[in-house]
Amino acid sequence: MPLTLSALNEASDSEFVAALGAIFEHAPWVAEAAAQRRPFASVEALFAAMRAAVEAADEAHRLALLTGHPELAGRAARAGRIAADSVAEQASAGLDRLSDAEYARFEAMNARYRETFRIPFILCVKRHGRASLLRNFEKRLASSPEIERRAAEVEVMRIAAIRLNALVEGEGSLKTTGRISTHVLDTTRGKPAAGVELELHEIISPTETMLIAKAVTNSDGRTDAPLIGGRPVPIATYELRFALGDHYRRLGLDLPEPPFLDVVPLRFGVSDPEGHFHVPLVATPWSYQTYRGS
Repeated sequence: MPLTLSALNEASDSEFVAALGAIFEHAPWVAEAAAQRRPFASVEALFAAMRAAVEAADEAHRLALLTGHPELAGRAARAGRIAADSVAEQASAGLDRLSDAEYARFEAMNARYRETFRIPFILCVKRHGRASLLRNFEKRLASSPEIERRAAEVEVMRIAAIRLNALVEGEGSLKTTGRISTHVLDTTRGKPAAGVELELHEIISPTETMLIAKAVTNSDGRTDAPLIGGRPVPIATYELRFALGDHYRRLGLDLPEPPFLDVVPLRFGVSDPEGHFHVPLVATPWSYQTYRGS
């Protein structure tokens, strides 16, 4: 159950730290410092105080904040010996469901990264699909220690912002979520298409996809809820698959079998995890188009 900002403002120091001590991985001292700057008028102000505590900390604390993060798909993660938030975050990117070959690849990259930069590779995995995650990992292996230190600190702040926004309710929430939505317009009849079954898949490689969501359009031709919402939209290539042929079969149209258009795929990319990607389908039995809507 989310905490309210007003309750945190009125809590004792120990209660405040108990509630927010895990926002920064294994660093309750960040919450301890922020507690002294209450009251906060907004979640944004609370996060600014936590950020300021990190920026004001000595080198030993700032380095420990980085080294305290677990490796991605590392042995500790696979054995469940990492913080609960980290377990959920890595699972959101499918890092708990890799093949032996994929685990071996991560283990090799983790070892190379730590040997080169003396810190674990840190990435806010909730903002990345698996292909984007690997692409970033490989790119950053060729970076410099100074650039990687700054990149790691930026990612730590992104992780903390998502954790805080999910935990605390109040004015001035942080912008950490995006969404994917759709609707279907049947231009044969000039109205929204109800009852169209659809699936959203993440494209991981030329041969691998992962089902993200399934839905059926309502009377307005839309889904009752976003296909992804209430969280960052992972940077990835996606494909929406609409069962258009089944829709027209139910309407009783006199169409050939198999129909010219059966399952219609729309492939699109997401580069902004906090953006709104509305991907509609405008269709007839013989044609379709799409665009990025709002």
